[in-house]
Amino acid sequence: MTTVENDETPKIEIPKVEAAPTKLRPTRISGTWIAVLIAIVVLIFLLVFILQNGDNATINFLWGQASLPLGVALLFSAIGGALLVAIVGAARILQLRRQAKRITGRPESASPVRPES
Repeated sequence: MTTVENDETPKIEIPKVEAAPTKLRPTRISGTWIAVLIAIVVLIFLLVFILQNGDNATINFLWGQASLPLGVALLFSAIGGALLVAIVGAARILQLRRQAKRITGRPESASPVRPES
């Protein structure tokens, strides 16, 4: 509180008004930087995992056979699983888009008539 003195009036206390701190909303760029930093950490862990699991493993799939380092084989299997999930997710998104288009893409004659103002 600040006190103002004047010869003609008694002391008047004027409260100091502090500006309220404004909370900044996160931007797309800040979200991207966070995603990049998380990806870097995940890649470092992945690199350490692959380097620590360098022993050869024999992989049999259908009629083929291959010998790969264990870490690389597990990486390939994780990538295959991620691709499978992405394909199923993309199919579901396309299905929902078609359904939404069917619902909202009605012909003009089927829409309700609006009274003119």
